[in-house]
Amino acid sequence: MSDDERPEADREGGLPHPRRVYELFGQDKALEDAQAAIDSGRMHHAWMISGPKGVGKASFAYRLARRLLGAQAQGEDGLASAPDDPVCRRLEALSHPDFLLIRRPYNDKTGKLKGEIPVEEARRAPEFFSKSASGKGWRVCIVDSADELNTNSANALLKTLEEPPKRGILILIVNTPGRLLPTIRSRCRRLILRAPSIEATTQWLIETHAMNVDDAQRAAALANGAPGRALALAETDAPSIKATIDAALESLPRLDRGAIAQITSAAGRKGGEQIKPITLDFLIANAQDRARAMALQSGGADQAGAWVDAADRLTRLARESETLYLDAKQTLYAAFSLMQDAARTE
Repeated sequence: MSDDERPEADREGGLPHPRRVYELFGQDKALEDAQAAIDSGRMHHAWMISGPKGVGKASFAYRLARRLLGAQAQGEDGLASAPDDPVCRRLEALSHPDFLLIRRPYNDKTGKLKGEIPVEEARRAPEFFSKSASGKGWRVCIVDSADELNTNSANALLKTLEEPPKRGILILIVNTPGRLLPTIRSRCRRLILRAPSIEATTQWLIETHAMNVDDAQRAAALANGAPGRALALAETDAPSIKATIDAALESLPRLDRGAIAQITSAAGRKGGEQIKPITLDFLIANAQDRARAMALQSGGADQAGAWVDAADRLTRLARESETLYLDAKQTLYAAFSLMQDAARTE
């Protein structure tokens, strides 16, 4: 299998990999902060980029990396660079000598992505940063995503953070900051990307991606305004899937078995490959929303904790279903059971 054919752990569905994405919508403030840090000459050695799924964290990280590696600015759009810049072309090919990407690797022997970032991957960072940059710029390492570090790999990466490399920048892309070691979080400059409004993302989908108004509104609403997530959902039957999920969960802790059977049957049919990951994403978001709502209620700490635990378990299940090729029906039944168990604590 060629490099271009291998699955990439940090790529969303059929969308282009973030290293090949040059547009970034709705993150002007974050881009201004990063540009100001570059202009100051006092760049922090480690950045933690967090925010909801599909908000543009990886696209932001690569935009920052291009400029740090010497790509020429293009126009006045924050940190923008031209795709035909030699730095950008080498970054796209993952052949730039001053750039390192750490992510869940693909195993040629098993034909699967690993479920976590192993310690061997994390140990590449100290060796990488021990060398001088090939030019006058920086050496840049992106970890996507740092949530997927296991205990050993997280500790290996911590050693790099404890001994900041000269003219070296570590960029951690994080979906759930609470899963990182506190000692890692404390050594990073945190930049939180917020999703634009649903209305703004709807207009962006219409104007930039020629989407019709109804489809744009549905996709933006389902993604809670996250542009990349909206694009990914627009290519699927996400609205009907979401409606069926809502029906299945409407009377928690009692589940609508008919609605669940409808989802699982569709996921098991030819052409239904996207139903499982979409359903798991919606369930994770639902559990997280319930955790936040419970945390705001007086005496709701225990229930909030149960929903946080459910979201974590669902996230692990989603990753295992991808890396171990678990049966779609059984995976989704297990996912709905996790939601039911959490609801029984209320």
